[in-house]
Amino acid sequence: MTKTTVGPAPDYRDLNRLMSLMTGDEKHGPAATSTLDALWVLYSRVLRVTPGTVDDLERDRFLLSKGHGPMAYYAVLAAHGFFDEALLPGFGSYDSPLGHHPDRLLVPGAEIGSGSLGHGLPLAVGSVLGLRAQGLTGPRVWVLTGDAELDEGSNHEAIAYAGPAGLEQLHTLVIDNASATYGRPGGIASRFESAGWSVGTVDGRDHEALYAAFTAPHPGRPRAVVATVAPK
Repeated sequence: MTKTTVGPAPDYRDLNRLMSLMTGDEKHGPAATSTLDALWVLYSRVLRVTPGTVDDLERDRFLLSKGHGPMAYYAVLAAHGFFDEALLPGFGSYDSPLGHHPDRLLVPGAEIGSGSLGHGLPLAVGSVLGLRAQGLTGPRVWVLTGDAELDEGSNHEAIAYAGPAGLEQLHTLVIDNASATYGRPGGIASRFESAGWSVGTVDGRDHEALYAAFTAPHPGRPRAVVATVAPK
C-alpha cells in the first residue's frame, strides 16, 4: 500500500480532479456522483475517524453498503489522507487495492467489503450491538445505502428491528436518486418513521442541510437521513 503523505487541508473543490483520475468501463458514474456531497460532509464535519484512528475502538464506523460505483468514496478518502491519491489512476485494475467494490482488507478506512446490495444496514445493526456488548456507547455507526437497495428484505428486517431496539448509535444515510423499482406509500421517510426511527429528508447537494440533518439529536432512536439527489 502506498504510504499516506502529509498535504494541505482537504478541499471540496479538489474532488472533481480526484474523481477524474479514475477511469474505466465499470465506473457507475451516476451511482458515484450521487453520493459525493453527502460523503464529503460526513468525512469533513461529522465522522470521528481519521487516518490515525482507523483502529481506535472509540472511532466512528462508516459502512458503504452502496458499494458499486465507489469513486466518490475513494476520492473523499484520498482527500482526507486515508491513502495517497497516486493510487486513484489504477482504480479497478488487477493489481490495485481500489476495486470496483471496496475491500476492507485493502482500503484504509473501509469498515466492510461490500458486495451484494442489502448487506450494509444489517451489518450496521450488528456493529452497534457489538459495540454495546463491549460497553462502547460513544462510537457512532453510519451506513450509506441507495434507495433501490431498500427493496431488499434484509434491509426491511434491519429497519424493523433497530427502531424498537432503540439503537441510538445507528445512523442510516439513504441516497434517493429515484432509481428504486418499487415505490412505497408516503415515501422512504415513512418507512423508517413507522418503525420508530428519527427521520429527516434533505437536498443531497446542500451541505448545510446535510450537516444539520446528520447532527440532529435523536435520543433513544436510530436516525435516518434521506438525501434526495438528481444525478449529475
